[in-house]
Amino acid sequence: MSGFDWPALMRTGIQGLGLRPTEFWALSPVELSVMLGAGGASSPMGRARLAELSAAFPDTMEIRDE
Repeated sequence: MSGFDWPALMRTGIQGLGLRPTEFWALSPVELSVMLGAGGASSPMGRARLAELSAAFPDTMEIRDE
């Protein structure tokens, strides 16, 4: 026995994540774990942090006269 609950993993990958069966089976266990949120990934960036970064690194277009 592999120790994996394959039916639950397949339901989560195919129904929950919207993967096609070929996409599910092409993933490595690590890739699937990351997609499921395992591994201590940080939470998505919020508006306040985006505003902070935008202020620190504004998008500007430099026009040069040549």
